[in-house]
Amino acid sequence: MKTDLKRINELAKKSRETGLTEEELAEQRALRSAYIAEFRKNLRSQLDHIELEYPDGRVVSLKEIRDEKYGKGEHDA
Repeated sequence: MKTDLKRINELAKKSRETGLTEEELAEQRALRSAYIAEFRKNLRSQLDHIELEYPDGRVVSLKEIRDEKYGKGEHDA
């Protein structure tokens, strides 16, 4: 993923300086899309492991709350 980010930044710099070819634009879109998907996946994983403790002593994970509110698996994209 670091190499992808490096390439995204290279393409962004080139875009500002000289512009991109159609192939480079397509590559940039694909890299950005993959980067955002990976970022969301990692963030979701972190959030799923957060647990809330209620005043009555119950401990519930954010994943359980999300599954209860939206249904199991329906919100995963």
